[in-house]
Amino acid sequence: MSSMFEIVIGLEVHAQLNTKSKLFCSCATSFGEEANSNTCPTCLALPGGLPVLNKEAVHKAIMLGTALKSQINQVSVFDRKNYFYPDLPTGYQISQLSTPVVGLGELTIDFPDGSQKTIGVTRAHLENDAGKNIHSGNHSQVDLNRAGTPLLEIVSEPDMRSAEEAILYLKKLHSIVRYLGISDANMQEGSFRCDVNVSIRPKGDTNFYTRCEIKNMNSFRFIEKAIAYEVNRHIEAWEDGVHSTQIVQETRLFDTTTGETRSMRGKEDAADYRYFPDPDLLPLIITDEMLKEYSKIPELPDEKKARFVKEYGLKEYDASVITSSLEMANYFDEMMKEEISAKNATTWLTVELQGRLKEGVTIEESPIDAKTLATIVKRIEDNTISGKAAKEVLDDLIVNSSKDVDATIEKLGLKQVSDDGALFAIIDEILASNADKVAEYKAGKEKMFAFFVGQTMKASKGSANPQKLNELIKERLSK
Repeated sequence: MSSMFEIVIGLEVHAQLNTKSKLFCSCATSFGEEANSNTCPTCLALPGGLPVLNKEAVHKAIMLGTALKSQINQVSVFDRKNYFYPDLPTGYQISQLSTPVVGLGELTIDFPDGSQKTIGVTRAHLENDAGKNIHSGNHSQVDLNRAGTPLLEIVSEPDMRSAEEAILYLKKLHSIVRYLGISDANMQEGSFRCDVNVSIRPKGDTNFYTRCEIKNMNSFRFIEKAIAYEVNRHIEAWEDGVHSTQIVQETRLFDTTTGETRSMRGKEDAADYRYFPDPDLLPLIITDEMLKEYSKIPELPDEKKARFVKEYGLKEYDASVITSSLEMANYFDEMMKEEISAKNATTWLTVELQGRLKEGVTIEESPIDAKTLATIVKRIEDNTISGKAAKEVLDDLIVNSSKDVDATIEKLGLKQVSDDGALFAIIDEILASNADKVAEYKAGKEKMFAFFVGQTMKASKGSANPQKLNELIKERLSK
């Protein structure tokens, strides 16, 4: 990228709220049902079907607003956004243009070097999702199961200046949504997707120029690629002197096979949608009692990270890695209930276990639960097994889908020998058969010590407690 330009990125994230029923009717929101089975006169827009607002969706919106330190509008309005598309039976979407439930807020992103940046959040508003068009051969079908599902659209300020910042913002927002438990935020299923607005400007210029919107992105990797492609396209046009004519305000699609974006349609302005207040819905009034009740939220990633640093003495970076995923953080908390060292727990969770999980297997699908992994760490700490033997134990438990650490140690014969008598017997034998090397050691060749340790470990088939072993060999050689 040319260093003459500054990138300007703003994101619109659609998080599907995990309510049991839709936003304006009692139909189920479950995924993967038979086409058009979760529908009723309201979401099919049949005559006489009237919308009734789902209180739970409002609750979840306020939870997010609280997490983003946002202004909560105690009076908000639902508007009709008019456009025609086969998957929208009403001919309009119910959204919140003029006054959203969640107003100005912020989100702080963390860079790998420890620095931070605060990104402004413009608003978060409730709206209902459209259905799904299914194209096959020369005809199309419409599944309206999704029509009416509650979405929370979270709109950022155009504060991001690189693809890296955009990804950090998305990951942080994704993590907050998961911690709050308001959405499963499954990107593959489309319940957390994002529209990326990209423009450029000469460095030092404060004006905003024509932006393009890349629609419906649901992969961090592809978002990064789409931004890179789009930025290059804008810069080339600027350098060729055709930016003002070639770069138009439009909606674009990212082609994952070619790595390019292509024009989908001209980008509409608010006026094109002929917004007006929905006559079937009264303004949403949030009472002080509701606000108090709905603003209660669980521990968020940043708070959890600060607690892990303070309570367990973790390094900032390790705490960030562990708290980036709710499941990982809960797993770690569970391990620490077993009263083991935080440093060992971190290593065995983030290095040993994570390194053994197959590609794509998350911590919640791990064959080893937190208590089992903590028991392995405990057995290292109480000198039952060595760190090397513990790795064998972990491998065996994974293969056999077992949780019995002690039985596995017995089965593999990995228990450390700490019995003085048994170890002395081995040491004496080694020293007796290597009298020349004992003489060398006593003459000042201290390097020989490692030889005796190695030989004794070999003879004990690695079962000797190394600490104990060192002590006893020293004792024998001092005579």
